[in-house]
Amino acid sequence: MTTADKLFNGAIPEIYDKLLVPLIFEPYALDLAKRVAATHPRKVLETAAGTGVLTRAIALQISKDARLSVTDLNPSMLAQAARQLDDRRIEWAQADALALPYEDRSFDVVACQFGAMFFPDKVQAYKEAFRVLRPGGHFYFNVWDRISENEFADSITEALAEVFPHDPPRFMARTPHGYNDGERIRKELNAAGFTKVSIEVLEERSRASSPLEAAIAYCQGTPLRNEIESRDESLLESATRRAADALERRFGKGAIEGRIRALVVTAT
Repeated sequence: MTTADKLFNGAIPEIYDKLLVPLIFEPYALDLAKRVAATHPRKVLETAAGTGVLTRAIALQISKDARLSVTDLNPSMLAQAARQLDDRRIEWAQADALALPYEDRSFDVVACQFGAMFFPDKVQAYKEAFRVLRPGGHFYFNVWDRISENEFADSITEALAEVFPHDPPRFMARTPHGYNDGERIRKELNAAGFTKVSIEVLEERSRASSPLEAAIAYCQGTPLRNEIESRDESLLESATRRAADALERRFGKGAIEGRIRALVVTAT
């Protein structure tokens, strides 16, 4: 993972929230929120919250007396999340998941929606989750399966390799879809102190109103945009169009849908 892989700034947060969240994140947020709510927590910590899709789902399902601390490393993403949710139960804070500003044994649940792939030291992030959890507490998170099992991302990555054949943008394969080894995840959680770990595969469908909408979501609403612009800023629109053309060839015109697949992890 490069430094640019973690930069969600400029126009990215708004496009990410408007297009990418409903495209791929919402069904998995609902799944995690149900798992969190089933434990009837009093205090929940969310790390790497992004623009708040999981935050909103959890807020709808936990009790009115519960408290939710929501953190992210990127202030622009956190600001986008906070603008959409006015809830007295929520405390917003910029924080690094590798160095959480909370006391030991403070939370019943720690949850993280597609953030673990971005942690530069995953064992340290897991140690921090373990540290702030009360005995018997739960750590719920999800990560994307390999890119070949996530059809829109795979098609777009291949299309961009044709636009930049000598230096193809590999953000999607390298980072969002680069942490999918269940055995590795289990061992790293064990190293952090978690003794009970379960991992499930959850397959969903990704739907967009058009190939262009999906292409914009990926090419302009993620750090993939940084990779494209670092090669040639003037090619952002044409690269997005090439990605849309690739999606149209594979999935058709008009509304399209494709497979998405993730691993859902529970550590106790």
